[in-house]
Amino acid sequence: MAEAKKTTPKKTAKVSKRKATSAKKTKKTKTKITKTKAKTRVAEVKKKVEPKGKPEKVITARHKRVAEKAKERTVAPAPAEPEVQRMRITDVSGVIYDDPEYKSMVDMYDSTIKDIREGEIVSGTVLGVTRDDVIVDVGFKSEGIIPLNEFPTPLNVKVGDPIDVYLEQIEDANGQLILSKQKADFMRVWDRIREMHDSGEEVTGTVVRRIKGGLVVDVMGVDAFLPGSQVALRQVPDFDALINQEMTLKIIKINKARRNIVVSRRVVLEEERDSMREELLSEIAVDQVRQGIVKNITDFGVFIDLGGVDGLLHITDMSWGRIRHPSEMVSLGDKIDIKILDIDDKTSRISLGLKQMTPYPWENIEEKYPIGKKVTGRVVSITDYGSFVELEKGIEGLIHISEMSWTQHIKHPSKIMNVNDSVEAVVLSVDKDNEKISLGIKQMEPDPWETIDQKYPIGKIISGKVRNLTAFGAFVELEEGIDGLVHISDMSWTRRIQHPSEVIKKGDKVEVKIIKIDHENRRISLGLKQLTEDPWGEISKKYAVGTECLGTVTKVMDRGVVVDLDNLVEGFVPTAQLGSKELSDPTGIFKEGEQIPLKVIEFERHQHKIVLSVTAYYKQRERAELDEFLTRHPAGSNRTIAEAMPEELKQATAESEEPTGASPNAVDPAEASLEPSSEPAVETETDEDEPAQS
Repeated sequence: MAEAKKTTPKKTAKVSKRKATSAKKTKKTKTKITKTKAKTRVAEVKKKVEPKGKPEKVITARHKRVAEKAKERTVAPAPAEPEVQRMRITDVSGVIYDDPEYKSMVDMYDSTIKDIREGEIVSGTVLGVTRDDVIVDVGFKSEGIIPLNEFPTPLNVKVGDPIDVYLEQIEDANGQLILSKQKADFMRVWDRIREMHDSGEEVTGTVVRRIKGGLVVDVMGVDAFLPGSQVALRQVPDFDALINQEMTLKIIKINKARRNIVVSRRVVLEEERDSMREELLSEIAVDQVRQGIVKNITDFGVFIDLGGVDGLLHITDMSWGRIRHPSEMVSLGDKIDIKILDIDDKTSRISLGLKQMTPYPWENIEEKYPIGKKVTGRVVSITDYGSFVELEKGIEGLIHISEMSWTQHIKHPSKIMNVNDSVEAVVLSVDKDNEKISLGIKQMEPDPWETIDQKYPIGKIISGKVRNLTAFGAFVELEEGIDGLVHISDMSWTRRIQHPSEVIKKGDKVEVKIIKIDHENRRISLGLKQLTEDPWGEISKKYAVGTECLGTVTKVMDRGVVVDLDNLVEGFVPTAQLGSKELSDPTGIFKEGEQIPLKVIEFERHQHKIVLSVTAYYKQRERAELDEFLTRHPAGSNRTIAEAMPEELKQATAESEEPTGASPNAVDPAEASLEPSSEPAVETETDEDEPAQS
């Protein structure tokens, strides 16, 4: 070995990288070839290296036993029950038991252990009860523990009680028995449950508790699931109220592997309803009175259970009077007597009536409420057109908005009354066929229009307040509730009023004159201009036809201009009489406040109309004056002033030196062709708030 350590590898000459790589490959190949002899060489080396004095390996009895057992396991299967090796047992005092004593002890121990198997129901005894578990002895070497929540009534579990449990596992990781009370209950009744499911037999169950989606029901000691949709024929508002109640059920679904049992109460109720329905339909008849139970309340009526068949009690058949909602008269679960009104044989729909159980209140209505009778009632409803008043149960009358006041302008009945108010009224008309009674409250007071002539005679001047302005006039309040109308044509003798606001304002105190009273339409016509004398008598003298004057332009329109004559009266100059034939629209040519020379060509006293003309004025004037006027008011034409002159003026200028027998104020009919009167059209329709006044 020492010589081998001194041996060193020989130094080799440096070779190139390519040659070195080839050498390595060659060396590896040789190594692979010599591997077949590796074991032989290793054995030879070991013999040389190992010292001759080293002892051989000792094989003990234990090694032999282990080897034999390993050989037995590989050759033959293990025995079903291991053989108990004979042992020498010694007590504390050192006494050695002989064979009979040892055998007796083993037999006694074996008698305490039952022969139990997994997946079976075994009998046991409750040894203890903790807060969460129940300890059970089933006669095995260890006790089992069952969760307390597996017992339907945990408070009734006591120590010493016999109990049947299901053995799930003999020994878990902790060496503990795995038992189940629920599985034992399920296995014990499973065959019976399956038979009842297959045959459709009914079963009785007790509601234990509520869970998500339904209820847990105890059926023959086993928990079954009752879905919420299968509890009743209609939706149940409170599931908690069903706890601890017994009910008849049918098993509709089972699953042994998952220990799942689904039951239904609705199926049982549907079968009962169908049988009761057939029986009821064979007995029921129109005009028959039966007792029913209120099952459902809607906005349009009530569904009544007649005992297997539902009927509809419409809201219109609940009371002769007015009700807003059926819940005002009935509640869920109420037992009421109703009358059968109609039965549809095709759809089996039943119409019911409640008000038909009482006498018809409109019988002899004319005798109870004659026309002119004063009555007292309660306001039950208010609409835009009036208020409904309940005179008695089932009898209502309408007070129209027009029958609420003689004088006030009421826009809505709620302005003077509210629901549940007590009112007094007078019967105006009775219509038994249509069940209508017309009432009036203004008839409770005297009609002020009957004595209006005495209070407001024609020609009387009174003071009032302007309450409202419209396009056709102004309403003046003479007293509370009584108005008169000042028409726009009665505001001024001489001015053409376009809107009442040009003369008066809302809220002004004004004096007016009574000019007309219309009893039929209840209207009073008032006048503002009638407070002064009619000036048209003197105006007709001052502005007779042919009179020349100066007018101040107050308004320019496309059909002419309006002029003021000495702040006394207004006149109108048509466009054709403004001096130029080419002029079609005086807007922009004549200005307000400008004075122009005019000649009266038409005067209508009764129509209060004066028509004037510039053309007629310059007809008797020099041509230069007309040229100057037209220069100031060009018509927009490229023609000269002479060409723009009317043919009549040209002829008049040519014949100005010749004598004429015509009056200087005479007007040629051809020159006096005028447009229609400038008086604006009077509106005849009223505004939305006020009645029409003549």
